[in-house]
Amino acid sequence: MLSGPFILQSTQTSSEVNENSLKRLNGYLENLQKPGSRSVQPMKLTFYIRNTKCSSKVQPELLSSGFRSVSFTLHTNDVLSTVMDVLTSCSLPVEHMKGLTASKAASKSPTETGKPFYRTIKWDKSYYTFTGFKDPEQELQQAQRAEPTLSVWLRNNEPEATKKHDASLPRREELNRLKRELCRRFNLTDIRWQRSWGVSHRYCQLQSLSRLSHQNPEALINLQGHTVVFADQSGMDASGHVMLGTMDVHHQWTKLFEQLPGYHSLQQQTHWLKERISLLLGGTQVVHMDRLGPVQPIAEHYSSLNTFHKRLMSHHLRLHPRSLQGLTMLLENDRSNPSLHEMGHFIIPIKCDLPILQVFLQNHAPEARRRIQRKNQLQAEEEAVVKLCLETLSLRSLSKEPSVSPAQMIQCCERLLEQRSPHMQGLQICVSHFYSVMQDGDLCVPWDWKS
Repeated sequence: MLSGPFILQSTQTSSEVNENSLKRLNGYLENLQKPGSRSVQPMKLTFYIRNTKCSSKVQPELLSSGFRSVSFTLHTNDVLSTVMDVLTSCSLPVEHMKGLTASKAASKSPTETGKPFYRTIKWDKSYYTFTGFKDPEQELQQAQRAEPTLSVWLRNNEPEATKKHDASLPRREELNRLKRELCRRFNLTDIRWQRSWGVSHRYCQLQSLSRLSHQNPEALINLQGHTVVFADQSGMDASGHVMLGTMDVHHQWTKLFEQLPGYHSLQQQTHWLKERISLLLGGTQVVHMDRLGPVQPIAEHYSSLNTFHKRLMSHHLRLHPRSLQGLTMLLENDRSNPSLHEMGHFIIPIKCDLPILQVFLQNHAPEARRRIQRKNQLQAEEEAVVKLCLETLSLRSLSKEPSVSPAQMIQCCERLLEQRSPHMQGLQICVSHFYSVMQDGDLCVPWDWKS
């Protein structure tokens, strides 16, 4: 008599675990794809997958529920290796990935592969004919040829996207209403989301915060003037935004709200350290960019600033007080040498050699200014061409993923304006690296789509 309820409860729990693991996996992949991203923290994931093997060796509870748990830890630093690890760990087929894996391996330099070859071996076509092995270059070309053109893909998927969007409209309107209400009641600067969660998921998070505000309105008083971000963990990030962990309960949120005055003190100390470092480094401003990597808690950011400031105070760098005015820098824990990012900001290791740092900043300042000017120019061009696309193509919205650069977005939009597909009217387009119809009707299209 107890088997029915037990199975139902087990299935619901496994669904929640799977949903949470998928969100964390998506976040891991998003961080890998961000421009300038480096190594990410190892992440342990657990999935419940359907048991398809009928064997007497299978545990009794698995036979009753039909699911088994699989746990593994991700240590990979690129998207392809991550996907391969996940598929392999879950005993899912990977044959369709081997062509991409072989192509990637063929394109790697000797230092990346760690093999004692000084060049990539490119076999003659007769080698594959004789051995029967698959030619990775040919498989890649076939995959590229099989990719649909944008017009064909839109024609095939526009009806489904429209149906999903129309179904999500009531929930979208309620989401916007609830967001405006919470911002007004507690004088919030904004409410944001760390991940690209769907409308229903975001609405549930706002509902949870709204329930807490009615049950215990005094608890939210300390939120006034803040930006709230629904994230993977609770706390305050390096930008001073209040993060609400989506897996945390009301008690944990309330405890965070009570601790906000202490965070404000830490925030003030962080601003003071940034000003002192700027004075010591010729006016260079220390900045933090969440979009370039995982969210950094403010306590960790303060620790990095404090360590770097103490090292600067123990040396006497000879930099003119305003020689580096207008330039920016990011502090890093996992680098040994300073570098200049393509977007114009310096990436400075906390424990780098300071005399070398002084020479590096002075020598690379002109190039940094040139790159910043180019970045600003690209951003202005991007804003203009996106606005033109929205008006000309009658799009409902046009956005992009963080991993798509301004130059790629500009190229994509210019080609969209040239093609002017009638199937795009009224759609919500997100420029990405792949084709996909999202659960709320948004359409993802690759920035380098085929015409």
